[in-house]
Amino acid sequence: MYKLVKPLFFKMDPEAAHHLVVDGLGTAARIPLVPSLLSGLWGVGSTPELAVDLFGLRFSHPVGLAAGLDKNAKAVAGFSRIGLSFMEVGTVTPLGQPGNELPRLFRLPSDEALINRMGFNNEGADAMASRLAKLGRHRIPIAVNVGKNKATPNEKAADDYRECLRRLYAHGDFFVVNISSPNTPDLRKLQHGDELKTLLDAVRDEMDLQAKKHGGTAKPILVKIAPDNDEEQLGYMAEAIRLSGMSGIIATNTTIGRDGLSHPHKDETGGLSGRPLTKRSTEIIRSIYKLTEGRLPIIGSGGIFSAQDAYDKIRAGASLVEVYTSLIYKGPVVVREIVAGLKTLLRKDGYERITDAVGADHK
Repeated sequence: MYKLVKPLFFKMDPEAAHHLVVDGLGTAARIPLVPSLLSGLWGVGSTPELAVDLFGLRFSHPVGLAAGLDKNAKAVAGFSRIGLSFMEVGTVTPLGQPGNELPRLFRLPSDEALINRMGFNNEGADAMASRLAKLGRHRIPIAVNVGKNKATPNEKAADDYRECLRRLYAHGDFFVVNISSPNTPDLRKLQHGDELKTLLDAVRDEMDLQAKKHGGTAKPILVKIAPDNDEEQLGYMAEAIRLSGMSGIIATNTTIGRDGLSHPHKDETGGLSGRPLTKRSTEIIRSIYKLTEGRLPIIGSGGIFSAQDAYDKIRAGASLVEVYTSLIYKGPVVVREIVAGLKTLLRKDGYERITDAVGADHK
C-alpha cells in the first residue's frame, strides 16, 4: 500500500507530507474499525523471544519510534497500531513555538536521508498533556521527549525542563531529555561541563518531586546525545549521566556531519538523519556501552533500515532501537521486516532471547 502512495507523498513538500501523514493517522485512529485495520495491515504478532523488560516496562520487541515525527502527540493511537513496541512524542517545550523559518525539512533520496532544521516547533506542554490525558491507558509505552524554548537562555534551561516534567509527568511512561538537537542555538552546549551536571541534577530533583506528588517511584528518564562527540566528550557525558541517576541514554540524535552525501540538498543547514548515520550511531553505542561497562541501558537510534542495522546496534550495546527516516522511505512495513529479521538473526547466532544479544560484541 505504501508503495502506491509514496510517489504522491514525495511529490509534495516534505513538511506538508509530514503533517498529512500525522494528522491523517490521528484522524483515522478515531474512526471505528480503522485501528483494527491498521493492526491487520502492519501490526506485529507476539514475539516472546524478542520481548524486553526495561525501566520497569514491558516492550513486546525492541523496535520503537524516535522523537520528531509526532511532535504534538496527535497520532499516538494510530502509531500504536502499526507494529511499534513504543514511541517517543515531542520534542515538546513548555510554551508552544513556531520553530525555524520555512523550508526546514529536506529529502535526500539518493542518500536515503533527511535534513531538518525544524527548531522544536510544537504546540507546547499543555496541549500535549491534554491529548495524552484523553488517550487513557497506553497500548504501548509512551516516552515524552522534552526540550527548552528557543528564547530561554542556557542558564535558565533547567527551568524549562522542570516545567515540562511538571505538566507532563502524569501522562508519560518514561521521559527523554533532549540536549542534542543542532537546531536550537547553543542547546548542544548543555551536553558538556558544569552545564550538564547542573541540568541533570535539576531534572533528577524534579522527577523525585513529581514522584512524591503522584505516588510511586520516579519514572525513568533518559538523555539523548549527539553523534558529533569525540571519545573524551563521550566519557565525560557517560559519567555525568550515570552519576546523576538517569535511567539510560539514547544514542543518537541527528548529525551536523555531511560526509559521503551526493544529493543537491547536502549543504542545507540542519540535522542529518537516515542511512549516512547508520555506522556512526552504532560506534557511539559501542563506546557508551564500553564506557559504562554495560550498566546504563542504551536505546539505539540512527540509520536503521533493516534487521541487520538494528541487530548491529543491539550487539554493540543497545537494549532497544528506534526508527524514523526508514519509516519515511519504506513505510510502516519496515517495522515488521525488522522484527522478522531479528528473529532470524537471533536463531543464527544461537541466542534464545534478544536480551542475550545485547552487548554481545563486547563479550
